[in-house]
Amino acid sequence: MYPDLSYFFHDLLGTPVDNWLSMFKTFGLFLGLTFVFAFIVVRSELRRRHRAGTIPPLKVKVASSSPIKEAIFNALYGFVLGYKLPVIYAQFAQFKEDPTSVLFTMEGHTFIGIAAGVLFGLYAYFMAANRAPVKPGTIGINPADKTGDIILIAAITGVIGSRLFSILENLDTFWEDPIGQLVSGSGLTIYGGLILATFCVYQYIKRLGIPPREMMDTAALAVAGGYGVGRMGCQLSGDGDWGIANEAAKPDWFFLPDWVWAYDYPRNVADFYQKGIKIKDCVGRFCTHLDPPVFPTPIYEITIAAILFLILWSLRTKIKTPGKIFFLYLMLSSFARFFVESIRVNPRYDYFGLDWSQAQWISAILVLVGIVGYIMLGKNSTPTDRGSKPDYTIPDLLDSPDQKTA
Repeated sequence: MYPDLSYFFHDLLGTPVDNWLSMFKTFGLFLGLTFVFAFIVVRSELRRRHRAGTIPPLKVKVASSSPIKEAIFNALYGFVLGYKLPVIYAQFAQFKEDPTSVLFTMEGHTFIGIAAGVLFGLYAYFMAANRAPVKPGTIGINPADKTGDIILIAAITGVIGSRLFSILENLDTFWEDPIGQLVSGSGLTIYGGLILATFCVYQYIKRLGIPPREMMDTAALAVAGGYGVGRMGCQLSGDGDWGIANEAAKPDWFFLPDWVWAYDYPRNVADFYQKGIKIKDCVGRFCTHLDPPVFPTPIYEITIAAILFLILWSLRTKIKTPGKIFFLYLMLSSFARFFVESIRVNPRYDYFGLDWSQAQWISAILVLVGIVGYIMLGKNSTPTDRGSKPDYTIPDLLDSPDQKTA
């Protein structure tokens, strides 16, 4: 396992563990890659759907820039950098082990912060003042140009929602260290992030003028594949999202390697929070493994996510009714998650005689929502031809007399 990049390069090149590369946490890197993957998929799909005519150009109001506003924003940014960077430098040993313990404190260098803020603010002011003035008005843009904003909103609200749902599952641990649990990068619950991010992104794209069901289908592709990328981070870091103990002998029919059947997660990052079995002659901070081994559920979820993404990708031009891809994803992914959850380590909640985890209860509900939504769209929606419409492009929009910049 690779809690951070220092352990990866230790295995690859023999370099020391717990060096400066420790600041790059494996789970965090893959979480970032998740949003990179989502950006690529969403941007590609929004472009394709715009060319097919199912998403029209967006009308965006352009206001004249304010040098003062840009200067204030950049001054604040510069102040934060100047305030915290000296502390990071002085406490680098602690920072590389646990960045949040240094970043999320009031400790900083006020004078350097003010100086950096002034420099950043002045630079931004003079750059904005010397730019050619922008004429206020309304222009048409490609929906794909808003991909960055959509992903940023999804990333922030997704992480917040995932963390909040994880805390709800582990309230005892939260009360022991509330601040540490709030800022921890591990222990994220996918459904919490999915629910909050869906609500916030929906509000944003509705305001932009992107048809919600077209965006739902696009998001389903991004989430399906992105979830698999995120689970790679769970597997490689050993963050505790594994299954229950598996001491059963590997069946004869199981043709995959032993570690796919049962794995002991050596050097897992979770030993930072709980006791494990010490690895003999191990060097570094992370020196435990699990005994007995467990079901490596992240591997199963990575495989399911890859298969589901390929299925949805192949169907995205064949299913004509907008929204059906989304409900199909909801149905299949929740169905798979329900059964994977049955061998995962999570608190159980006994309702109606069913001893299910929080994720299983949500999965069961979402399977039903997916089935009902898919059926209802089939009955009540008029299919959209996503391939035969002529291009409805940005130049066409701007050439139209009533759509030119005001």
